[in-house]
Amino acid sequence: MSTSAASHLSPSYPDRAAWGTAPKLRAWQQEAFDLYCRREPRDFLAVATPGAGKTTFALRIASDLLSRGVVRAVTVVTPTEHLKRQWADAAGRVGIPIDPEFKNSQGATSRDYIGVAVTYAQVSMHPALHRARTEARKTLIIFDEIHHAGDAKAWGDGVREAFEPAARRLALTGTPFRSDVNPIPFVTYAEDGEGVRRSVSDYSYGYGPALADGVVRPVIFLAYAGEMRWRTRAGDEIAATLGTPLTKDQLGQAWKAALDPKGDWIRQVLHAADRRLSEVRKGVPDAGGLVIATDHETARAYARHLRAITGEGATVVLSDDPEASKKIKQFSASQDRWLVAVRMVSEGVDIPRLAVGVYATSTSTPLFFAQAVGRFVRARKRGEFASVFLPSVPNLMGLAGEMEAERDHVLDRKLPEEGLDDFLVEDANRKKDNPDVVGDELPFETLEAVATFDRVLFDGGEFGAAAEPGSPEEEDFLGLPGLLEPDQVRTLLSKRQSEQLKAKRKAPEPGESRLAPHEQLANLRRELNGLVGAWNHRTGQPHGVIHAELRRACGGPAIAQATAEQVQERIDKIRAWATQRSR
Repeated sequence: MSTSAASHLSPSYPDRAAWGTAPKLRAWQQEAFDLYCRREPRDFLAVATPGAGKTTFALRIASDLLSRGVVRAVTVVTPTEHLKRQWADAAGRVGIPIDPEFKNSQGATSRDYIGVAVTYAQVSMHPALHRARTEARKTLIIFDEIHHAGDAKAWGDGVREAFEPAARRLALTGTPFRSDVNPIPFVTYAEDGEGVRRSVSDYSYGYGPALADGVVRPVIFLAYAGEMRWRTRAGDEIAATLGTPLTKDQLGQAWKAALDPKGDWIRQVLHAADRRLSEVRKGVPDAGGLVIATDHETARAYARHLRAITGEGATVVLSDDPEASKKIKQFSASQDRWLVAVRMVSEGVDIPRLAVGVYATSTSTPLFFAQAVGRFVRARKRGEFASVFLPSVPNLMGLAGEMEAERDHVLDRKLPEEGLDDFLVEDANRKKDNPDVVGDELPFETLEAVATFDRVLFDGGEFGAAAEPGSPEEEDFLGLPGLLEPDQVRTLLSKRQSEQLKAKRKAPEPGESRLAPHEQLANLRRELNGLVGAWNHRTGQPHGVIHAELRRACGGPAIAQATAEQVQERIDKIRAWATQRSR
């Protein structure tokens, strides 16, 4: 069941305490906790959007079960080493001592601890040890991001063997969907109307309801296109425009050229993101920025660019860096401007002050995208919203336009769903010392990469038009105030777009009146978004809901991937709605 808690927010609203420290639960946490207490289940799966407070909820259950003697010990299973320490810190704040340094070779931990924090990989290496520990005392197992238990058959088998005898098992995830068909241990699957088995959660709290409740921040996406030129291994020079229809190979290479630290595209986008961060810091003085890089070499190069732009060094966190947890903790507690990371921030990492992001990685799966954007949505006070910069790539545009979509893990799927290629997530989460190559047969040298501002995506709608970096049109969106309520963001974006369109109509038309296909499509998108805005004022429905209804009525993909004909069909449909309503 998905629930919205806006009508009965907890007494802690709107203040947002750190993990594990809130004196009172948020409304969704209390509702889920009450459900758990009524059922007293052995297994319970809670799906809650990143930033909603899954850790606080889990620790409340742990405290209750320990105090009643239902369990005597706690084991927390996490995807990464860093998250082990993060859980131990949070548990310690509510009086549950957890050992995050427990090693399989120890066999046992100090009597000072009530439990341990381990990784899925650690469990899979010695499941018999963890089974013996689980059998020795009545134990609550907390699975953080339980979908990782399906990453490999060995992991799933190890988790089943180790924790089958547990007294209680609490599974948590913010992104339960996967592309593979490996069942996730201790998760219930039920057949839908088509006979396909889907994961079943006991309690679900998605991004949409969390946003309505003020539990998470709204996110605006600032997309950048641009001209790319590169030389192939054969010596051929190829040019393409990011943000226009391209073949799969052209898109991959143009995208790689954009992210190449030797080109101007990434420098221009980092400069724009830093200008946005400066604006945000006028209202949120400690706001920080995060660049998500693909590999170690580019991460270091991006950090050098940021130093040249800001005059300040950026914190660089690399995968398998023994100092990674320390660096993240120091950055979280500081007022430093920028963090550049490869792996450590893909999910779970808690840095509430992050408000501006640059998605500078070639990984485009829904799972990784949701995890990455989840780093920016944790709300601390009313009015904060996040800004994420990204390349104008159809996959990313579609994901950004469907932030509120909720997915389950689906078994019995004959063909993998497009985009849910989780092997890319696993690849992104491995140690990366060298840049990726978009297909070994297609290495190339970037000759030119220049950015142009494309558009802003928010609440299912698109705003703005193509503009040069540093132009007044770009500045209209970079200069948005740092503190705005969601409806104020929507109103201000619509106003900025309206002013730009009015100015464009007044400008003298060029001699050639025929529009290029991408210009025609951009105009149709703007017309549709204007009509959606008008329908929002008439009905009060959120923009994203209106876009979703239009898509259901007309068919086709998200607006970022729709053809001109499909967008025109939606324009005609919403005009028809307006005519029918006015009669």
